[in-house]
Amino acid sequence: MTGELHHSLGDALEDAVDSWLAEDPDPATQLALTNLRDRARDGDPSARSELADAFTGTLTFGTAGLRGALGPGPNRMNRVVVTRAAAGLAGYLVAAGHSGGRVIVGYDARYNSDVFARDTAEILAGAGLRPLLCAQHQPTPVVAFGIRHLGCVAGVIVTASHNPPQDNGYKVYLGDGSQIIPPADADIASQIAAASERPLADLPRGDSVDVVGDELVQAYLARAVTLVDPDAPREVVWVHTALHGVGGAVVARAAEAAGFPAPHQVGAQAEPDPAFPTVAFPNPEEPGAIDLALAKALELGADVALANDPDADRCALACPVDGHWRMLSGDELGWLLATASLDAGVRGTYACSVVSSTLLADLAAAHGQPFTPTLTGFKWIARVPGLAFGYEEALGYCTDPGAVADKDGITALLRVLALVARLKAEGRSVADLLDQLARDHGVCLTEPLSYRVEEVSLIADAMARLRATPPGLLAGERVDVVDLAAGTAQLPPTDGLVFTGERVRAVVRPSGTEPKLKCYLQVRLPPGAGDLAVARAEASALMARLRAEVARALAL
Repeated sequence: MTGELHHSLGDALEDAVDSWLAEDPDPATQLALTNLRDRARDGDPSARSELADAFTGTLTFGTAGLRGALGPGPNRMNRVVVTRAAAGLAGYLVAAGHSGGRVIVGYDARYNSDVFARDTAEILAGAGLRPLLCAQHQPTPVVAFGIRHLGCVAGVIVTASHNPPQDNGYKVYLGDGSQIIPPADADIASQIAAASERPLADLPRGDSVDVVGDELVQAYLARAVTLVDPDAPREVVWVHTALHGVGGAVVARAAEAAGFPAPHQVGAQAEPDPAFPTVAFPNPEEPGAIDLALAKALELGADVALANDPDADRCALACPVDGHWRMLSGDELGWLLATASLDAGVRGTYACSVVSSTLLADLAAAHGQPFTPTLTGFKWIARVPGLAFGYEEALGYCTDPGAVADKDGITALLRVLALVARLKAEGRSVADLLDQLARDHGVCLTEPLSYRVEEVSLIADAMARLRATPPGLLAGERVDVVDLAAGTAQLPPTDGLVFTGERVRAVVRPSGTEPKLKCYLQVRLPPGAGDLAVARAEASALMARLRAEVARALAL
């Protein structure tokens, strides 16, 4: 009977499971895999499908590092996969001449993040590097700050950012403080593949691990408070939610150090909780995610409500606009932060990703500052030479590139508080500033359109169809098509398509971190369109047409 059951999974899969169980150092994933195998042998189709997926291929190490669901198998996040990733990173650093160099290792409060961080530190130590392990979970920007502050040759942050609770991830930074880009990602992946050929027990570990405590947070805060003018107004009533992540305590300390009133925290979401019990999806962009913050803001009559994602590298702002509370889009907040920076005379290059709105280019030009578009991701934005400010529509803002070469939801939050307090002192609001931008530069409306899929092949199929038969008209306007796969004068090749008309624009690309096809829609009307309410109604109607026609073209 046992032989028949063994044969029912196929010898290759049985052998892969047996090999995994023999090496896995984690009793929890060993037990999960044993149960999954037994259910699959008994004919459970869901268990069979899950088992096959877990052992089909491996998690791909790319420019976002690793990210995936927790569980046993090479296609999941677990101690085996993380240990091999750490060995690959160590091999890469040693080959690059960084033996003995410092590597900071930080982590969030997700399931197993601390375990993965400890494994990483021990593997780095075993390879002759000097790991600096954070004493407790920390926001991603604090760890990213530590790379250059502590003179590290690289950094690792164990986080899945705003992904669902069942996920975890592994982000790698190099000594310049930025996330890895090609060819480093491919070189590290090659070293990971070589490490995977060795038995896990043969990968050397070391116990010479230095621990980094609160002194790192103190140094980060000392730098962050310099972003706020000492003489600037500080009066603001604000609500904050950490969305069950690790940002709450540091945000409160940052506000106090900068002289702002304490936040009114959303208590149910203030403490780290890897289950994220009050939200369906721990991303401020998702419907319902900031409902508790909005309710508290209404109750208190607050000026603004601010949210960070679970690892606090993103920042979201909600406030009254046109008589009702709503969360600003990532582009709208990007315009506000850029305007504050430009008005303050911050010189340098202003940058945003190609999927973000086109308004930042006009804002920079109006102040005589250069603008550069980049590929999606802060691994590109943060590397712009002479960067003064960079943003991405997905609520990511690089407000202090000299200290944190990545998006930083905490310093962005301080910049927002300073802006709101200044507007309040002037008798104005965030809505008033948005109106002024619309009068000066025209109404600009952006919206996301995304499709989450079970089969990632559907994304490639949709992109192929769109390339083969691109729409010539969108929302009644003739559009030019640029295939980013060929690259442009300003952008290296990437998988994406840009459709541009006189007033409409759509960018379509696969997500780099999730099984999604993402579309970024924009409507821009010229300045001087008259009554703002009328112009915004016109833009909304045009956006509805654009959204419907892009959806039809994708056929998903």
